[in-house]
Amino acid sequence: MPGIRGPSDYSQEPPRHPSLRINYKQPFNAEPPRSALVSSYITPVEFFFKRNHGPIPVVDDIDSYSVSMSGLIDNPIELFMKDIWKLPKYVVTATLQCAGNRRTAMSNVKEVKGVGWDVSAIGNAVWGGAKLADVLELVGIAKWTSTTKSGGKHVEFVSIDKCKEENGGPYKASIPLSHATSPEADVLLAYEMNGEPLKRDHGYPLRVVVPGVIGARSVKWLDSINIIAEECQGFFMQKDYKMFPPSVNWDNINWSTRRPQMDFPVQVYA
Repeated sequence: MPGIRGPSDYSQEPPRHPSLRINYKQPFNAEPPRSALVSSYITPVEFFFKRNHGPIPVVDDIDSYSVSMSGLIDNPIELFMKDIWKLPKYVVTATLQCAGNRRTAMSNVKEVKGVGWDVSAIGNAVWGGAKLADVLELVGIAKWTSTTKSGGKHVEFVSIDKCKEENGGPYKASIPLSHATSPEADVLLAYEMNGEPLKRDHGYPLRVVVPGVIGARSVKWLDSINIIAEECQGFFMQKDYKMFPPSVNWDNINWSTRRPQMDFPVQVYA
């Protein structure tokens, strides 16, 4: 895509705070010390957990960067940052939590796969950007819509990054159209975090923020937004981030029997 690119190696990674606990180096996954999360209601950007699936994308020209909107709509468009900046700006304080938070503790009970997070894969930030409901109105989708005339029921977000789980393809995920078009849901196309432009680790120049939903659906480094009939068929919707009963093991798992995880279960910290 013009203006932004997803590197194939890790030679252009951004600097990170030295106190972060690195759980995986390439791709970079790290969390802050526990004390950083209780020292302030708003998590400082440098202490906000870093969750990545590939090399961090690089923006070469912000003016030529755009997000394509297509799929089951009548008028596909390209949205440049200048178009998004013209929309009403909303500021939403929301907590994002990785679905794998406390995975290390889970492994003490039953072996699980994935990055070994402690308890700090969570952060609370003030996000600024355009409401997704307003953006969807630009392509003729009214607020509170659950199905388009062409049969669209879900909104898919596709990143520019390259993930090993997608065989080098981009990270992608979706949410129901009814959620995306609800003004009360506060779903944002965010370009600010704690009053400043997004840092590269957190999705610069544009990301989705879906409050109240696992962090895996808040896609970073947006490349495209697609209106689709069924939920996203990507790896992170179909082969990961699903909840199963204790009787299911890796040798008898059937991914198709469970829907993708959205809400996060309540956690009690001892």
